[in-house]
This record gives sequence, C-alpha cells and structure tokens, in this order.
Amino acid sequence: MDIYRSTVRPLLFYGLKLDPEWAHHRALQLLSWIDQNQSQSPINWVESQLRPSFCLQDVRLQQKLWGLTFNNPVGLAAGFDKDGVAAGIWQSLGFGFTELGTVTLHPQLGNPQPRLFRLVEDQAVLNRMGFNNQGAEILAQRLQEKRQQQLMIPVGINLGKSKITPLEVAAEDYLGSFKLLKNYGDYFVVNVSSPNTPGLRSLQDAEQLSKIIEVLKTENTDNKPIFIKIAPDLEWDAIADVVHLSQTYKIAGIIATNTTIKREGLNTQWLPQTGSYITEEAGGISGAPLKKRSTEVIRWIHQNTQGQLPIIGVGGIFTADDAWEKITAGACLIQVYTGWVYEGPGMVKRILEGLLQKLDQYKLKSISEAVGFKP
Repeated sequence: MDIYRSTVRPLLFYGLKLDPEWAHHRALQLLSWIDQNQSQSPINWVESQLRPSFCLQDVRLQQKLWGLTFNNPVGLAAGFDKDGVAAGIWQSLGFGFTELGTVTLHPQLGNPQPRLFRLVEDQAVLNRMGFNNQGAEILAQRLQEKRQQQLMIPVGINLGKSKITPLEVAAEDYLGSFKLLKNYGDYFVVNVSSPNTPGLRSLQDAEQLSKIIEVLKTENTDNKPIFIKIAPDLEWDAIADVVHLSQTYKIAGIIATNTTIKREGLNTQWLPQTGSYITEEAGGISGAPLKKRSTEVIRWIHQNTQGQLPIIGVGGIFTADDAWEKITAGACLIQVYTGWVYEGPGMVKRILEGLLQKLDQYKLKSISEAVGFKP
C-alpha cells in the first residue's frame, strides 16, 4: 500500500486543507534537515532503509548526454527546490537528475500571497509565485558548501530575470547569475517562459533571446550545457524561431514546456481561497491539463529537427504511460513536479518500473532507443 496516496494526500488535500505553499515549505524544511544530517548515524540508517522504496537502478535506464551520466531519465523540475536547500537528497528519492531554481540575480520575495493553489479536480496546480528566491549569490554559497557532499546525479540550475531589472538589460541580469553559479551547475536553463514576471515571455522573441544566449556563450568557457525553457502557449512559428536560434548557437537543447496561461477545459471553475473565477486568476497552470500540449510541442520539435535537438519533456507526467508518451514523442529526459506532489515519493520508482516494462514489451535494449520510437 502507498501510504502517501492512501493517507497523507487525503489528509493534506481534504482533511487539514493546509495552504499549499505552507505545506511545500514544511516539506522542503524536512528534506533540507535530512540532507544536512545525512552523515549522522540515525539519519544515515533511516535513509539506507528507505532508499530501496524510492530508487531503482538498471543499466537500461542509463544515458550519457552532454558528457553527463543520467542513471535514469526522470528528473525533478525547477520550482520545487528554488534555493538548493535539499540539493543532496533528491538522489535518495530516486531522481536521475534535479534542477534547482528558478534563481534570479537579485533576491526577491515574489508576488503577494496567496499565490499557490491546488486544482484537485484537474490534478493541477495554479501558481503565480513570481520567482521568489534568495538570489544567485546565496545559491552559489550553498552549493559551494555542498561540494564536500557527494552528489551522485547531475544538478541543473534554472536562471530567470530579476523583476527589478528592465527588459532591455535582461541579458546582463542572466549573465550576472551565470557568473556566480557557472562552477556549481552541471547544466543551465534560460527561463524566459514563466508567466509570473511581467514581460518575461517577450524574451522568447528570437531577437531578445539571442542577446541572452550570446553573452552566456561568451562567458561559458567550460562549455556547460545551456538549455532554453519555452512556454506551451507559443505559436508554431515562434517555436520554430526558438529552434532555429538553438541550432544557430548550438544550444544543448530545449525544455518543453513551462506552465500554461490557458484556462480551457478545466473542471475547477473558481478558487475558494480568493472567491474568484479561475478565468480571473493570474498565474500558470501545471499538471494534467498541460500534458497533451507539452507532448505536441515535444513531438513537433523532434520531427522538425530530425531528432537532432535534444528535448527535456515536462508537463502532466503522473504515470509510466505519461512518461513513455513524452519519451516516444522525442524527449530524451523528462521532469516532474506537480505529478510528484499528487502521487508522492513512490512515483519515481513506479515510473521507472513501468518504463522497464515498456522496454521489454517493445524489445528495446535501452531507454535511448525509445526516444522518438514509433511502436
């Protein structure tokens, strides 16, 4: 029996009706405490006992991409651990990689609360957090301290623009964060697709985006992989522009996709916390409503680049079937966040077990053979 799904989730979602942001911070505090005390005998013993419940090792799930080794294709998406306070614990929860952030050059509080809402009827989350984080300098200091800790999985860092920075100097803002963090991330993501920073999505325009990529490429003397994270709401010609830019600048790949600002087809009509209709609420929606569109974007990019531009797929992944759909559409790696909140810490292992069953079913030797696979 999965205790989280049978007991903890109903208690959190329906019984106690805790504020989602408060619950998130308490969970992160607990994970951070475990992370910081892993060397202590009691914690180390408990972790060693729990690890078999969350982790699964199989050579068929491994891939080597951009010079990095991924033990499995399932990563934690940006947004959960913005400040890297639990960076060392994600490998013990089964993830093949993790992405910290979004982090900005300047610390910022984010948007006014309440700003995080569960749309339980839709298996979704609405957020308008606004890149709340402690800033790139604090994250750099924290990751420097963790260098003594053996991190067994690749760690990505998601970079965003500070709210106080004018759009016309956005490139310098991204560059400032990258300079502080370039020695601590295994890969980096240019986030120009969050709907919660005014004007940010305009930076997806090829001309604006090229300025950011140019300055980062100049500073990137160690050739760290750099990705662009795009919105699901872009039209196909705009996606084509980003793809062309990515190929021109030899970007490592695309992360598809961020949250959506669309509200069509939702079962949730209004938010009790605010007393307003969902159509009147600002923010991006993640989870199940995003699944179809994100897969369409992945498939379009994969087909229009003949599989030559790597894709990290994210959006609406809850099960092994969801993960398989993203991978066969063309994603070499996938990320989860909202699904993990709904399904609990046992989700990653369940997905990996299901992916192995799919490989057996289609007589594939490795997960890399499944990328863009047409059954």
